[in-house]
Amino acid sequence: MNHSTLELNEITLRIGRLFMAGMPGTTLDSDTEALIRKAGLGGVILFARNIEGPEQLAALTNDLQTAALESQGTPLFIAVDQEGGRVARLQAPFSMFPGNEAIGRSPQPEEAARAFARTTAREMRLVGLNMDLAPVVDVRRGEAEKHLAGRTFGEDPDQVGRLGSLIIRDLQANGVMAVAKHFPGLGRTGRDPHLQLPTIPLSLAEMETVSLPPFAAGIAAGVSGIMSSHAVYPALDDGTPATLSPAVLTGLLRERMGFDGLIITDDLEMGAITGSWGVDAAAERAFAAGADILLICRNQQRVLQAIDAVQSALLEGRLSMERLHASNRRIKAAKERYIKTIGRVSLQEVRRYFA
Repeated sequence: MNHSTLELNEITLRIGRLFMAGMPGTTLDSDTEALIRKAGLGGVILFARNIEGPEQLAALTNDLQTAALESQGTPLFIAVDQEGGRVARLQAPFSMFPGNEAIGRSPQPEEAARAFARTTAREMRLVGLNMDLAPVVDVRRGEAEKHLAGRTFGEDPDQVGRLGSLIIRDLQANGVMAVAKHFPGLGRTGRDPHLQLPTIPLSLAEMETVSLPPFAAGIAAGVSGIMSSHAVYPALDDGTPATLSPAVLTGLLRERMGFDGLIITDDLEMGAITGSWGVDAAAERAFAAGADILLICRNQQRVLQAIDAVQSALLEGRLSMERLHASNRRIKAAKERYIKTIGRVSLQEVRRYFA
C-alpha cells in the first residue's frame, strides 16, 4: 500500500493521539516536548514525581497544553489517579479524602461520594487537570488483594454501582472526565497485576451478577472512559488478559454493553503485561482488541517503539485504518466536550484558592 508523505505524517499524528505517556520531572523536559510536538502525543499522566504543589502543577499543565496547541491544534488529556485514600497524587494543600472503602462505610455514603467528586473536580480543573482515573468500581470478594486494599466501595454490586455513578456524574458535571476501572472487575484477584498476571476464575453468571453491574451503571451515568484490567478471565477469553482481548473489549464492552466512550488500558509497563509481551507488541494487541488510549507510564522510549509498532501494523494491513479513525473520533469527541474551551490556567487564581 503506497502512502504519500502527507498521508504518512497525518497517520503518525493520528497514532500519536492514541498514547498517554508519563514524564520524568516537575517541568516540561525536551523529550516530553518532542513526544507532543513531533509524535502527536494525545495525553500525559502525572504522578507524585511530577507534582510539587498547586502553583508548580498549574505552570506545568500550562506548558504542556501550550506545546500541544501550538503543534497539534488540539489540547492534551492530562490525567492523574486521584481516588482518595492511599491512591492520591494530589496531596495537601489539595483537599484530602479517605478513599472508597471509607466512603462505602460512612453513615451517609452518597453525600461523601459527591463531596469527594465535586471538590476533587474543582481543584483538578483549577490546576489544569482534565481526567481523573477514578472511580474504582471493582466489587470486593472477601479480603482485598493488597494493591486494592481500601480502594473498593465494598462487596455489594448495587452500592458500588450507585456510589461509582455519583462520583462519575459529579466529576463530569464539574468538567473532569471520569474513568471507571478495572474492567471487567479485579475484585477477586489474588495477585497484583503490577507484578504478575492474575487469572480470575469467575463463572459468566457471577460476572454478570457481581462484576459487571457497576460498569453498566457507570455507562448509564455517561462515564467518559473505562480502564481495562490486566487479568485473564477464562469465562470470557482463556489465556489472554482483558487489556489484549477482543472478546472482552470489543465483544463484551463495546457490543454487548453498548459502551462507545474511551477504552483506556492500564499501564502497559506492568509486570502482568511485560512478563509475556513486549510493551510495543502489547500496544498493538490492545489497540487491535479495541482500546482507544494506550497508557505507558514511565519509559518514553517504549512509547516511541509502540507508536512504530502500531504504525507498521496499519501500513502492512494487520490493522485497518477504519480502526484508527474510530478511536480518533472518540478521542476528538471527548476533547471537544471536556477540554476544547480550556485556556491557560490562572496562577493568580491558584494562589488565591490555596492561600
